Amino acid sequence: MPSQSEASAVLDPDRLHAEATIVDGLVFMGDGYAADLQAGNVAAINLTVTHMEADFAEACDAASEWAARTGAAGGAWRLVRNVDDIGAAKTAGKVGLIMGWQNMRPIADQLHRIAFFHGLGVRVMQLTYNTRNFVGDGCLEPENSGLSLFGRRAIAEMNRVGVAIDLSHVGERTALQAAELSDKPVFLTHANAHAVVAMPRNKSDSLLKAVAGTGGTIGLSIYGPMCWDRNPAHEPCLDDFLRHLDHIVNLVGIDSVAFGTDLPAVKDLRTVDRILEMTRTRFPENVGAYEAAFGGGARQRYLREIGSPLDFPLITRALVERGWSAAEVKGLLGENFIRALGKVWVH
Repeated sequence: MPSQSEASAVLDPDRLHAEATIVDGLVFMGDGYAADLQAGNVAAINLTVTHMEADFAEACDAASEWAARTGAAGGAWRLVRNVDDIGAAKTAGKVGLIMGWQNMRPIADQLHRIAFFHGLGVRVMQLTYNTRNFVGDGCLEPENSGLSLFGRRAIAEMNRVGVAIDLSHVGERTALQAAELSDKPVFLTHANAHAVVAMPRNKSDSLLKAVAGTGGTIGLSIYGPMCWDRNPAHEPCLDDFLRHLDHIVNLVGIDSVAFGTDLPAVKDLRTVDRILEMTRTRFPENVGAYEAAFGGGARQRYLREIGSPLDFPLITRALVERGWSAAEVKGLLGENFIRALGKVWVH
């Protein structure tokens, strides 16, 4: 690998960022606003299209709303049903919408609903949010039980129909068992390393290796509580994100990393207050100490330097300065994730 000075002299980070097919592995809510994503050269996002505790009817409503939005003539969005749609969105100057969920609650215990929602365009499903559902345990469940019998059947069905399995908020045992059982790559769309920052949402080295072993990717997050070193005098910054990146690359290799910001895609950040209040009151283990140190507003939840897609070029520049090649940078920004999704979305 070249020295930092050699790499930065050869590569133009701004040009590299413009050329890259950038895919944000997790955007936690959206209202249809796409201007910042387009200005940041984002080709596609895995968008949580309904709230984390949505039921069947709410998930159907969300899918129909986004189908209408992506089908609108002259609109900013293109529905992603396969990996070719991501490149097509970039070429057209649109943002590719990967419809995703962060909880299998809309499925309940009805296996046939997986294929139904796949037909509506849903391409990523996280097995659990932070707590227990019919599939298994979330990362805050103290018992840390594994997959249920239904959960095992759901893994097989998701593999069959072509829905990507997200393990980001999933409990350790449930996630490890899912990785072992899945015939297709599984994903951590937005997660960092527990060995670097020990908090419930970050993932053990064992799980990081298990996900990479399936051919899946680990999407590193700029979410402040997951990057923070627990020093109230140290607001999390890009260097903290890079510490997680270095650890994971050394553990599983550079071809297994991606990024998932956990940002919202909204015109007015005040519209995310309901979600922030939910995480504040229901899951203080994740955000309580962080908010006490830095505040609870939407902007304070992220790295000091990076709070929107307009700031993503800073990540590209940092990677170039660290000696990454053009191919390696493009891999993290989207190509690694796209390659792995292509092994899942085979229908």
